[in-house]
Amino acid sequence: MKRKEFIKRTALALGAFTVVPRHVLGGNGFTAPSDQLTKAVIGVGSMGRGHLNYPGARLVAVCDVDSEHLNRALEMSEPGVRGYHDYREVLEQDDVDIVHIVTPPHWHGIMAVDAANAGKDIWCEKPMTRTIGEGEKVVDAVQRNGAIFRLNTWFRFRGNFYGMNTPVRPIKKLVENGVLGWPLTVTVNNSTGFDWKFQWSGRTNLHPQWIPESLDYNMWLGPAPYKPYHEHRVHDTFRGYWDYDGGGLGDMGQHYLDPVQYILDKDHTSPVHIVADAPQQHPDAATTWRRIEMTYDDGCKIILDGEDRDKDAAFIEGPQGKLYRGFESDIPNVRQLAASLPDPELQITDFSEAVKKRRTFALNEVNGHRSCNLVNLGIIAVRLGRELEFDPVTQRFVNDDAANRMINQPMRSPWHI
Repeated sequence: MKRKEFIKRTALALGAFTVVPRHVLGGNGFTAPSDQLTKAVIGVGSMGRGHLNYPGARLVAVCDVDSEHLNRALEMSEPGVRGYHDYREVLEQDDVDIVHIVTPPHWHGIMAVDAANAGKDIWCEKPMTRTIGEGEKVVDAVQRNGAIFRLNTWFRFRGNFYGMNTPVRPIKKLVENGVLGWPLTVTVNNSTGFDWKFQWSGRTNLHPQWIPESLDYNMWLGPAPYKPYHEHRVHDTFRGYWDYDGGGLGDMGQHYLDPVQYILDKDHTSPVHIVADAPQQHPDAATTWRRIEMTYDDGCKIILDGEDRDKDAAFIEGPQGKLYRGFESDIPNVRQLAASLPDPELQITDFSEAVKKRRTFALNEVNGHRSCNLVNLGIIAVRLGRELEFDPVTQRFVNDDAANRMINQPMRSPWHI
């Protein structure tokens, strides 16, 4: 029996949430559980090269469909690091514990599912997936194979949260202990400290260009529909096209909204009503939108204010108080009050620790999928230009065939999940 098949069968025999990692089984490339983990980075453009040297795992392989990116990453790496063109070859390597997926989002779902099925743990860039259906399949594959999954946004557990001038924890404590009351309204705009980066809009006047010799454009497209090559479609500007991402909302949405979801204690649900105010959208190029409102079944609301209309809005407003940019509040001594309140439940925020102990990471496949749903719900509402009703249990739209078709979008042959 092949080693990969043995790992998979053993994990299934021990239960859906148990895995037998390479460094426990031994064999070629054996590493004791207390020793350093190994990793491969798939997608080594400017973002991917930033993943090469963080502590906690030793780089053994890099992969990219652009030979210039691949060669640059190899030059930055230690001798002995191997380079690959096809990510599937990386997944066949027995000495890889963790796979970093740093490709455009249209690849995230396929690669994450394939990595989980190959017995790898996964560190995935945001947004987690380009569609809701792909996210469902990632959750299933990760849990079925007992993989450890991390989404690469971190504000729910460390770092100052944009314009709030504080980590998320004190805000979470105020909300969790009912200081602001309930239900709550969260406004995300420039005035509360968030930039939607509409510069990531696509272009509608692209003309075909020659494909650079260094780029395997067909492989770069992968599951996306074939469209003639133009340099604005790939690499740093791919975010402006619906086939690969979702403009500023796709690029920044999960950074902004995952902490909001955590603050509101919505990690296992989704809004039920979504309404978008936006210009009619181009079928290819993502552009701007004016306002998106998402309401939960308990009345909590998230407002994405693209035009910064609500310049005096609080970041969080409840019936008993408001919290503004810079952690200012109409509640006296709010910082001292937050410090005095009980801390939220502890989370594992070191990915290497999560992998070694086989423990769920703070931002994982389940809550990451739900916060990615916020992004994708907003994108669908903007593209369709109408109000939507969503069932957070079935994760399907209510009586809306057109919206439901956007949950599982076709993939170009031979790619599929």
